[in-house]
Amino acid sequence: MRTSIKSIIACGCLGAGILAAAACSPRRIPPMSVTDLMEDRVTLDGVLMKCNRDPYKARTDSDCLSARIAIERLASQSERAEEAKRAEEFEHSREKLRSTQERQRQEQEAKEAKTKVDAYHLPLVPVESTPTPAPPQPNDTNPPIARESNP
Repeated sequence: MRTSIKSIIACGCLGAGILAAAACSPRRIPPMSVTDLMEDRVTLDGVLMKCNRDPYKARTDSDCLSARIAIERLASQSERAEEAKRAEEFEHSREKLRSTQERQRQEQEAKEAKTKVDAYHLPLVPVESTPTPAPPQPNDTNPPIARESNP
């Protein structure tokens, strides 16, 4: 079997045509991953706008699904960050309140220490005995009381 030059040239032209057609066709762009969309907010917004224009395509397109997942993850991250910020602010205000209350307690204790009398450290003062009152003298002018009368 001899191959003619015409058939070799025809096969070569056919192969070149196929290669040219394959090279000229647009390459399929792979769908964006969720992490890529989370990192590039501009692209995420563009994909979401495209998906919102065509609701049918939004249900079937992998870019739209990835964009929805990226939005959910970003929202959960922002919620966690916001919650951590609120917890930090709460701890800061609680610590401030504790220090204020501790300062007030110390001031109150210092005030009480100044006014408090310590019986063990008082100076000794001699106590003078008070004179006992003299017993009453019987007076004849006063009538006797029933208790004092003789039976």
